[in-house]
Amino acid sequence: MFASLTARVVGIGLIVIAALTSLAGLLADASYRTSDSLRWVIHSAEVIETTEEALGDLREAESGQRGFVLTRNPAYARSFEERIGSSGRNIARVVALTADSTLQHNRARRIAALMAERSAVLRQPLDLGRRGDFAGARTIIASGKGRELMDAIAVRTQGFLEEERMLQTTRGEAAARRLARGKWLAQAGATLVALLVLIGFALLIRSIRRPLDTMMRAMNDLGSGIGKGRIVDAMGSSEFAKLAQGYNDMVERLDMAIADRTTSEQRLQVVNVELQRNGEALRERGDVIELLGGMAHRMQAARTDEELAQIIGVFVPRVLPGIPGALYAHNNSRNMLVPVAGWAGMEVAHDGFAPDQCWALRRGQSHCVAEAGRDIVCGHAEADRVYHCEPLLAGGEVIGVLYLLGRIEAESRFRLAVLVENIASAMVNHRLQRSLREQTIRDPLTSLFNRRYMEEALTLEIARASRSGAPLSLVMCDVDHFKRFNDEFGHDAGDAVLQTVAAEMRSRFREGDVVCRYGGEEFTVIAPGTTAEALMKRVEMVREAIAALNVRQNGRLLGPVSMSFGIATWTDAMARDGSTLVHAADMALYRSKREGRNRASISSLAA
Repeated sequence: MFASLTARVVGIGLIVIAALTSLAGLLADASYRTSDSLRWVIHSAEVIETTEEALGDLREAESGQRGFVLTRNPAYARSFEERIGSSGRNIARVVALTADSTLQHNRARRIAALMAERSAVLRQPLDLGRRGDFAGARTIIASGKGRELMDAIAVRTQGFLEEERMLQTTRGEAAARRLARGKWLAQAGATLVALLVLIGFALLIRSIRRPLDTMMRAMNDLGSGIGKGRIVDAMGSSEFAKLAQGYNDMVERLDMAIADRTTSEQRLQVVNVELQRNGEALRERGDVIELLGGMAHRMQAARTDEELAQIIGVFVPRVLPGIPGALYAHNNSRNMLVPVAGWAGMEVAHDGFAPDQCWALRRGQSHCVAEAGRDIVCGHAEADRVYHCEPLLAGGEVIGVLYLLGRIEAESRFRLAVLVENIASAMVNHRLQRSLREQTIRDPLTSLFNRRYMEEALTLEIARASRSGAPLSLVMCDVDHFKRFNDEFGHDAGDAVLQTVAAEMRSRFREGDVVCRYGGEEFTVIAPGTTAEALMKRVEMVREAIAALNVRQNGRLLGPVSMSFGIATWTDAMARDGSTLVHAADMALYRSKREGRNRASISSLAA
């Protein structure tokens, strides 16, 4: 029945699966029962908690009623209504939750009826107070009417909660018993499955070891040259019988292969020579790729154009030794190719050249002059020089050209191709990083720094001022009556005002000052190395210059523009994150607003 190892493995597997399935079923049932018991424990806890909340709400409603009658404060009346409503909802929920127990359900309904009756009694003085009869309301409260009703509610609620806590305890004990039974079942089942697995594997190993020993003896005999190394014993399973037959066939073929060994060795020698030659080429390419990898990593980490040019100038001569050259790239308007880097003594024209002067850029492929007079010469190259122009392509777009003086031999084509690809990719990534950096720190409307950059810069400047002891001041300012421009002329006019004011502020403050758009029509200026008093003179110049502006938009005059300013200087008592400094400057700005606008004020914290 089990002539093959596959059948034996399948049989053992089926037995183990059956045992695991039975165990899983028993554990699943125990888990379900335990979960059901825990659910009822949680259910009881919810009933208890909701009942206590309902009773507490009723008592707080009574306090609200008394507070309203005694103080005539309407807030107590509103508190009464909220608590009465909450008490009613909670006790109604308790009635719904106890539907599983007839005794508790009837008790909950009786408690709900008593609470409703108590709510009606509590509402009588409240209604009198709302009609202005507070004396009558106090009389009803002083009479103690409804006190017996509240005691009855408390007694019934106490009995109800004690019964529910008993149910909760009983259900918890049931859950613990079922959990213990599940644990015992898991331990016993795991032990049984482990025994089945051990017995099955012991039988399987026994049926494998004997034929395996036979095969090992045959292989040792073959390796030692004793006899022919054939397997003639019975193997005990169909798989090992096939394996033995395959081994015997292999020995037959090995005998035939030995006869052809001399010819094979000669062929291997030829292949080995070819492999060595290919290995040398691969090692050379590997060295180039490693070198270009280091270059690519450094170019990816470059933050400025100067760093990128320095990396290219250092690595390209190592990739293409003995070949002077230069790298040109499109300028922002794409009407000129400007020099990026030069190497190996190459003299680079600083003014660059137009794209149509290079045949490689025109054709979108390599262009080389291997011998003077044998091909068309690019307008940017010397007529009697041997040179090679290789366009830089990225995403189907030409971004620059590599200009090399000399002939590029066949063995250097691979180096050139990988070099151009790496430089093009790095330049595209460098431009993208620079563009993304500008987008994250600049306000798109005014081109000033945005609020996020302002907060980062302010934290940095505060740290520097704290270390050095140098003064640091902050200006908060906004456009006076800015809403008028939007309301009278539209939001485009408001944008034109913000752009004009931003340009004026950028030109008037020092280069080291950080001018930011804080939000809306509000601006911020971080001024390191200066006090509020010294900064006041510059702010006054800016204020007067803005007040003299005549903003136009689409040919129409928008009217006078003015700004109000608030100035504060950082002190060690302020928060290191800049929030206190911003608040102080903001308060000074508000003072300027209150005093008539179009003026500057210094914060009292800075004075």
